[in-house]
Amino acid sequence: MDLSLTEQQELLKSTAADFMDRECPRDTLLELEETDSGYSDELWQKASDIGWLGMLVPEEYGGAGSSLTDAAVVFEQMGAGPISGPFFSSGVLGALTVLEAGTEEQRQRYLPSIAAGREIVALALTEPDYGWSLDSISMRAQPTDNGIVISGTKLFVHDAAAATTLICAVRLRGHEGVTLLMVDARAPGVSTRLLPGFLGWVGEVTFDSVEVPSRAILGEAGGGWRPLQSAFEKAIPVLCAFQVGGAQAVFDMTLEYSRTRIQFGTPIGRFQRVQDHLISMVNHLDAARWTTYEALWKLDSGKPVETSIHLAKAVATEGYYQTCNGAHEVHAGLGVMREYGLTLHTRMSRTLYHYLGDPRFHRKRMAEVLEL
Repeated sequence: MDLSLTEQQELLKSTAADFMDRECPRDTLLELEETDSGYSDELWQKASDIGWLGMLVPEEYGGAGSSLTDAAVVFEQMGAGPISGPFFSSGVLGALTVLEAGTEEQRQRYLPSIAAGREIVALALTEPDYGWSLDSISMRAQPTDNGIVISGTKLFVHDAAAATTLICAVRLRGHEGVTLLMVDARAPGVSTRLLPGFLGWVGEVTFDSVEVPSRAILGEAGGGWRPLQSAFEKAIPVLCAFQVGGAQAVFDMTLEYSRTRIQFGTPIGRFQRVQDHLISMVNHLDAARWTTYEALWKLDSGKPVETSIHLAKAVATEGYYQTCNGAHEVHAGLGVMREYGLTLHTRMSRTLYHYLGDPRFHRKRMAEVLEL
């Protein structure tokens, strides 16, 4: 197993890092934090122009057809910002869901637009009875003579305010299983509400007797759960790479601070308690990085990967969270100053903690796979 990056991936990493330094300095990210959408149209267009939104879209649908590791290299640098916005929701999770679940006609319809940034897709899955398992989906949809009517609420939906299309998971009357519906995000009866406290746009989406045509069914009626899980399987390690990038940035700023902050005539990095925090951060960071890239390597190599995906998500999510905690212990009062930038990562680590399943969920899933 060789988890080192190829020469091309190293070049991709350098290019992505340069883009983030140039286009997403701290002041820009702090300004975006104050907006309702959490991102800017200008940044979105620039990311589209350099092909980041279509990395996982096959070439026949207008994308780059890159490997998952290629995409992860880019998202690791984006996590170092951290940059918010529907880059992952649409360019990774949305694209993979359409690719896995959609018919050929639907792939031709949506994927080129997603890759070009004209279409922004967000997944509306979780509900007030929160969870990422099959039994947590209860929202009903009713077939009619003219199509389908859906009513209900989806909660903790990422990037719905920016979305042009929502992939909504419902229980369609007359069909077993989960059905995925492609819903116009601006359709009559669709309303969104921002939930405070998260970085970027995370909110509540309400569907009040929203009418959609029968062709809005993504793939087969009642057959949406399995392809959705396949999309999750590929998307989760890319999200983990974003968290690794965030943890690396937090560690770097904390290490630099420990070298330059003088107390009692010596850098605080020489104090044992500060060293304890830094070593703990290194352990979390390394564990997150290598479990993530092992899962990516297995996916790109066609190896059995299910347990590795659950392990990576559990470790990377907890690692980012705890690395931020350690950074605040070292920085003390300075760390909570918004202008310093650490709180961007703190909020992002909390925003992503439950996204696509929290560590407890994935540890439990891993135990089930291992038949423990």
